[in-house]
This record gives sequence, C-alpha cells and structure tokens, in this order.
Amino acid sequence: MKQVTTDELKKLYTPFPDSHKGQNGRLLVIGGSHLFHAASLWSLTVASRIVDLVHYCSVPENNAIVQKAKKEFRNGIVILREQVEEYIGEDDVILIGPGMTRDKETESLTNGLLKKYPKKQWVIDAGALQMLDLSVIPKNAILTPHHGEFTHVFGNEEVASVAKKYQCIVLLKGEKDIACDGVQCRSIAGGNAGMTKGGTGDVLAGLIAALACKNDPFLSTIAGSFINKKAGDALYEKVGPYFNATDLAGEIPKTMKGLLI
Repeated sequence: MKQVTTDELKKLYTPFPDSHKGQNGRLLVIGGSHLFHAASLWSLTVASRIVDLVHYCSVPENNAIVQKAKKEFRNGIVILREQVEEYIGEDDVILIGPGMTRDKETESLTNGLLKKYPKKQWVIDAGALQMLDLSVIPKNAILTPHHGEFTHVFGNEEVASVAKKYQCIVLLKGEKDIACDGVQCRSIAGGNAGMTKGGTGDVLAGLIAALACKNDPFLSTIAGSFINKKAGDALYEKVGPYFNATDLAGEIPKTMKGLLI
C-alpha cells in the first residue's frame, strides 16, 4: 500500500493574498454533550486556525464555554441546536460527532441530518459515527473511526470494502492510519505514544473537516492524517510523550507552515 508523501500536500489550497473573508472555507461543527465538554472544542480550536468561519453548535453548557472563550476564535459564531439547519445549507462542510454521547438523541440528530442533507460534505466522527445508520451514509462522507469504533460499526469488514460499499471515505486511525475511498487505499506512518491522549482524534477530525472546505475530500483526509502525525512527532522531539490535545492543536499551524509555505 502506497504511503502518503509530503509532495502530495502541495496540492492543498492555500489562501490567496487578495482573498476576502468567507472565501477560504466555512465549517459547521456539531458536537459536544452534557458529559464531554472538551472534545468538540479541540475540533473547533484547530479548524478556526484554518478556515475563515466556523459555526459551532453544541449543548447549552458547551455553547456558554465557547462564548466566554470567543476572543480566541476568529469569526466563530455559536448557534443553538434548533438553528443548526439554517447553517447546514450555507457552510462548505459539516463535522458531526466530537464529544457526542452514544444515545438516542445523538442517533436521531445524526441520522436525521444525514438523511435530509445527503449532498453536503460530511465528516462523521466519534459519537455520531458510533450511532450511525449505515443506510444513510452520504456519498463521499469522511468517516474517522479508530479500530474499536470501526469494529463496532462495521464488524469484521475490510476498510477498502466498506469504502467501496458505501461510496465513502474511511480513515482507520491507529499506529499507521489507513485511508480508503473505494478506489484506492493509502497508508500514513508516524505518530508516537503521546498521541494516545484523549482529544487527539478530535483535533484530527477538526483538521480534516477544515481542509475539506476547500479541497478534495480524499486529499483532505490523507493530508489531515499526515499533518496530524507530523505535528505529534514535532512535539515528541520537544517534550517526549508529555503533550496533550491542546498542545497538538497549537502545533498543527506550525507544521502546516513548514509543509505548505
């Protein structure tokens, strides 16, 4: 299986000097729960450094946290769950799942939106992924399971067969990430013990979703995985395995500059 290389990242979109606000991507993040507050915030943190505009939709407690921290997020807008469909139409990509719990509410919200808006570009992660109705997976949706989640959702199927069967993109996260789109599969090496920390997957989901706002979804997936691992390796060189998801989110822009500019 062919490994992803730095040269492939040169295909990624970079903002033009004369671009205007809104031209460099608009992302909607739907996530968080009464139990998990930080997960969707890590996705928001990294995405807000890449795209022009992030709409953030969570439960009231998480919305309040983001409102207080809003100065950190350029052009971030906090919206209520009952407003979410107003923004699905206007945003380039919707990330759903970080910090969402495995319950009937997540199941209903996730599958209802996927069924109603199948032509949007979706990134499906964490809680939303675990409650996913396979019959409503949108074409070209990006699914980001770790091995446990993949087995829970797809059983013993192979990654390549899942991608082909559902016409989606699957990024199986692990020591070596595997990305398949039904036509091809790629591997992404790298990473270290520091990246087992909670939240690093939420950072990756936010990164992939942000990239997908202006890039081909499969390129966004393999590039996001590659950049995420490179950022983790850069942190390992500085502090060993003693870093967390917040550190990783902060390192990614530096890694992107080194790879893309």
